[in-house]
Amino acid sequence: MELRQLRYTLAVAETRNFTRAARQCFVAQSALSHQIGSLERELGVQLFARTSRRVELTPAGEAFLVRARQCIEAADLAAAEAAAAVGQVRGRLRIGIIPTVSAVDIPAVLQRYRELYPQVSVSLHVAASDAMSADVAAGNLDVAFLGLPAGREPQGVDTRELAREKLVAVVSPTHPLADQSKVTLRRLAESPFADFPVGSQGRAQSDLAFEAAELEREVAYELMSAELMLRIVSRGLAVAMLPPPIAHAHREVHVLSVVDGPQRVEYVAWSRFNPAPATRAFLDALP
Repeated sequence: MELRQLRYTLAVAETRNFTRAARQCFVAQSALSHQIGSLERELGVQLFARTSRRVELTPAGEAFLVRARQCIEAADLAAAEAAAAVGQVRGRLRIGIIPTVSAVDIPAVLQRYRELYPQVSVSLHVAASDAMSADVAAGNLDVAFLGLPAGREPQGVDTRELAREKLVAVVSPTHPLADQSKVTLRRLAESPFADFPVGSQGRAQSDLAFEAAELEREVAYELMSAELMLRIVSRGLAVAMLPPPIAHAHREVHVLSVVDGPQRVEYVAWSRFNPAPATRAFLDALP
């Protein structure tokens, strides 16, 4: 069993297509198919169910892929650690980002990181805080930028607090509150809201504040995109509460401070278990 066979298997499992997998691995399709066939004969099981139009993992393939992925990750980490021992940082870095990260200028950090460590391949993933915290703990992400209500901390990961800020309200220029500079939760509750999905930490920031004030509100629009949320607000369809840098960056809404509004905390999180050299270098590059 060879490491390249494991990489080919993973590529086919991800793309569900031998042609795309071969292109991703920079090999001829015939060579990739031959190597996977050799691996299946060595294992004595079929990893993929193939037709002329579809490729699917078999139950044996599903089971094999779990350990195969771990082997590939271990090999990549071994190479990165060896390079780090002689002062080189290389490998890959998987970064998770919430839609409302504002404590750090992500493009600026990535530019600085690229200049310092050009041999590191970076992938970015946008998701909710809870999901990304779990992915960091499980080793599926190397670093994640999270936003949680004040008083809640990420679990199972190491963290550094980046910022602590109070959410502001955003309304359309034609909203009755548009001539105000500040507002209470009670006044905001009179309008329909656009907010993040139920169960997300972004949603919890507002929900907890309204619960503490013993107020009910209507959430008419649930979505993960802060940019789309602001566009909905600008059309007069709803109001929202967002971090100040996100709100002030959109010129088509009016921003109000919320007297009794919620506070949120942004963190950067990473694995407690032996972070890779590329991860440690990225954390050092943060302001």
